[in-house]
Amino acid sequence: MSVHQQYAQMTRLLHWIVALMVLATMPIGVAMLQEGIQRSTQDFLFILHKNGGVIILLLVLLRIIWRVVTPTPALPTSVPHWQQRVAAAVQTALYALLLIMAISGYVRVRAGGFPIEMLDAVGMPTLVPRSETLADRAQAIHATARFPLAALILLHIAAGLKHAFARDGVFSRIWPPLGR
Repeated sequence: MSVHQQYAQMTRLLHWIVALMVLATMPIGVAMLQEGIQRSTQDFLFILHKNGGVIILLLVLLRIIWRVVTPTPALPTSVPHWQQRVAAAVQTALYALLLIMAISGYVRVRAGGFPIEMLDAVGMPTLVPRSETLADRAQAIHATARFPLAALILLHIAAGLKHAFARDGVFSRIWPPLGR
C-alpha cells in the first residue's frame, strides 16, 4: 500500500489514542458504580473516569478539526458502495456519541456540584449552573448513550478485524499508529 492511501500519521495516532482511552474509560465507568467497593477505590475510579472523559473530549474535538483540514484517503475500489456508506455513517455516529458521552458526563458532574480535578487544577470555571434536575437529565443521557456507543464500537472493531484478516487495504490505512 502506498503512503498516499494511508491516513496521515496524526490521524492514525489520534485514532488509536482515543480508542485506547475509550476502551479504558468504559470499564472504569462500570466498575466505579459497583456495590461494595472501598470508598477510596471508588473515588480513584471516579477521578480516572471524569478526567479521562475530559481528555477524550479534547482529543475528539482535535480529531474532528484535523479531519476537516486533512484529506481522507479513498477506500479501495474493492469495497462495495453500501459498505462505504455504512462505514461513513458509523464513523459519524461514533464521533457524535463520543461528544454526547463527554458533554453529558461533564454536565452531570458539574451540575451535580462535583469536581473535575484536571479542569479545577488549571482554573477552568464551571460552564453549567448547579442543578440537580440538569445533573439527573445529563446522567440519564450518559447512562443511555453508552449502549449505542458500545454497540458501534463493537461493530467498528469487527469491521476492522474483518478487513485486517482480509488484507484488502482497508485496515492498513489506519495501522500502524506510527511509522510507514
